[in-house]
Amino acid sequence: MALVRLQTEDFRNLSPDPVTFSPSFNLLYGANGSGKTSILEAIGYLGLGRSFRVSRHKAVVRHGQTRFTVFGGLDRGNSDAEGWHSESAGLSHRLGIARDVTLKETVLRVDGENVRSLSRLAKHLPVSVIDPGVFDIVAGGPGKRRQFLDWAVFHVEPSFASIWQQCQRVTSQRNQTLRNGRLDESLLRVWDSQYAQLSEQLSEHRQDTFDQFARAFERLVDEVDVPWTRGLKLEFFPGWDRSQSLPEILMSHREQEFKIGHTLYGPNRADIRLKFQGRPVAETFSRGQQKTLVILMKIAQGMVLSGLGRQVTFLLDDINAELDMGHRAMLAQKLRSLGSQVFITSIEHPAPESLWGMGDVPEYRMFHVEHGKLTEE
Repeated sequence: MALVRLQTEDFRNLSPDPVTFSPSFNLLYGANGSGKTSILEAIGYLGLGRSFRVSRHKAVVRHGQTRFTVFGGLDRGNSDAEGWHSESAGLSHRLGIARDVTLKETVLRVDGENVRSLSRLAKHLPVSVIDPGVFDIVAGGPGKRRQFLDWAVFHVEPSFASIWQQCQRVTSQRNQTLRNGRLDESLLRVWDSQYAQLSEQLSEHRQDTFDQFARAFERLVDEVDVPWTRGLKLEFFPGWDRSQSLPEILMSHREQEFKIGHTLYGPNRADIRLKFQGRPVAETFSRGQQKTLVILMKIAQGMVLSGLGRQVTFLLDDINAELDMGHRAMLAQKLRSLGSQVFITSIEHPAPESLWGMGDVPEYRMFHVEHGKLTEE
């Protein structure tokens, strides 16, 4: 699926006028503060249910308003490239999200019907963001890498979202029991049993998707000129030592968890461990190498979904400031080969031939952004 129509209401400074996009490449340029990133942010809401820039919904509502709305129309993507611009061609899906920040109420709609689960909305539009903050996947803590992996697992394994939500609820109940002030062993054994069962299911899905990702990553580094990746090892850590059962580990660390007041072992501690010659990549790779590694990891994710017949919508925000010309071209060419939908923002007027070469430019649409309004060129 690809996002071919977008309309917002009271979302930052964006104009309420509907915009039609290409299912392939969309190039957006304009001055700082013109609204380029806000457009990507609105698209992100349809695929992630949240902002990739800020943690609070309130921050994206137009000043003086209490509610914002984002509507998106999807078609079949690049398989429908010849007819995407035709109004008569229709839309495959219509997605909508509205948030009242005063009442703290969110309304989700898919094809005209209200849905309760965010996963019902997000499954239609796999959105992958590449912005300056994404490089924390390597340099940041395990939570960033866990989030990176879970995004792929969600789109690969249909049952993952439900199991993840159940595991979150059981973890919360278990933590509450640990914080009660007295050690209720009988109740903890009940939560341990449920937690261990869900953890095994969750970790199995994560491991399966990670294995697909690792194979794609290995193929990718064989195709591109990154000799410094030789000796790089990617490993999935489920959050506990699998040589022991999780209930045994929980029991043997009961006093430790009781003192701290929360669960210390299990899928909430999962990580993708990145090591080079036995040492963490964050300690051995240069900043430039870390950026390139994250880009390769993002492409490998796209390869996994592409292999399953899913089109990923990539949001590339201000990559000119983070990547040199060669890496930008490599990224654009690889995403083109995957059949991805891509949105690229920049301050300068884009030069498509610098990304793909003269005579080999794919189908694209270009927009100038000013005061939240898109004007197609």
